[in-house]
Amino acid sequence: MKTAALRIVLVDDHALFRAGLASLLRAWGLQVIGQAANGREAIALAGQLIPDVIFMDINMPSPNGLETTRAIKAAHPEIKVIVLTVSDDEQDLFEAIKSGAEGYLLKNLREEEFADLVGRIGRGEPVMSPGLAKRLLQEFARLRQDQRRSEIETVLTDREREILEYVARGATNREIAGSLFISENTVNYHMKNMLGKLHLRNRAQVVAWAMERGFVARPEGPVRSPGTQ
Repeated sequence: MKTAALRIVLVDDHALFRAGLASLLRAWGLQVIGQAANGREAIALAGQLIPDVIFMDINMPSPNGLETTRAIKAAHPEIKVIVLTVSDDEQDLFEAIKSGAEGYLLKNLREEEFADLVGRIGRGEPVMSPGLAKRLLQEFARLRQDQRRSEIETVLTDREREILEYVARGATNREIAGSLFISENTVNYHMKNMLGKLHLRNRAQVVAWAMERGFVARPEGPVRSPGTQ
């Protein structure tokens, strides 16, 4: 899809901003085929016009931009929704992407920056204001870690997770048994079960596996070798 062929709808509750943006986009040879002042109008226009791109503000009367984005993407997944807002709040950014937006731009962009990003939209690339991409990657990394923790908690029993934390801190089976008031044989039994469930061979692998997935924090100071029994 060529940039010059883009058919665009603008959604913002400030008429003056819409007019200025429409004038700028038309000066670049783009087609602004519709404008909406609120979410209800935007949803209706999306269905009537099926634009290539919708520039969507977030802070509008109900439904807001995020709710509107979800509704439009559910009905017309082929329409690209690019959030264009003053909000650099991380929660707004994360929710916009989760809602299906293909981009998140701040209104304080310089004209040349905005022109470059619009060109990327025309080439089918996701777009984001400088600095926001790093935040998004960090959030996705956190979500992956949370998912891994959830998987661990599903696989292991409460007692096994408890023992895992002690093992990761370098405690021996005897020390674990004393701390949990259970026999050393019981600790050995749970360790054997953990190795089987996690498809691992030894204590060192258990520790590395748990730390990699964020289940237990990496110790700040020196820790006894996990090979110690």
